[in-house]
Amino acid sequence: MQKTLHYLFDPLCGWCYGAGAILPRLRELPGVSLALLPTGLFSDEGARQMDAAFAGYAWANDQRIERLTGQTFSQHYRQHVLGDRERRFDSGPATVALTAVSLTDPTRELEALMAIQHARYVDGSDITSHTCLADLLHGLGLDAAAARTELPDAELLGANQARLGRARTLMQEFDLHGVPALIVQSGARRAVLDLSTAYPNPQAWLNQLAAI
Repeated sequence: MQKTLHYLFDPLCGWCYGAGAILPRLRELPGVSLALLPTGLFSDEGARQMDAAFAGYAWANDQRIERLTGQTFSQHYRQHVLGDRERRFDSGPATVALTAVSLTDPTRELEALMAIQHARYVDGSDITSHTCLADLLHGLGLDAAAARTELPDAELLGANQARLGRARTLMQEFDLHGVPALIVQSGARRAVLDLSTAYPNPQAWLNQLAAI
């Protein structure tokens, strides 16, 4: 039976970036489709100003993620993102950009997510900027999504809120308090998968998932 994996995430979540080595391989599993659902965890009331204390906490956590997953958190990111006291820690713009991709070229949303994460954590780019995000999407050849990202219209914003609503409903239903989270659905049956166990040994975790 076909299975759907609902992936709950936030583009500013370091642990979600840490899952980057696992997600593309999920789509290779037979009979499995991957559905991305941004939660908006760090947008709206979840957004905040970057300060020295929060930057220090984030960097310490990022180093733990890097040791566990091998994903790079560069000095460019530390200096230009965590060191920026003017721009807010706000995933709203990146979430809107991903919704624009989901509307215009949905098969490439995971690619766009990973490019946005790389831009932040490796290149040290400001992915809280609609202009920066639009330029990034143009670079991927996602021109329609880029145009909508730079000047979000009512349809895009409405679609974005609908996606956030679906993700938050799932989080409440399964009593989830953070991301990333993965919910497997097969027919009417749904269950939460423990994604944290995949970080130290992705292949073993994938083998277990394939056997479900």
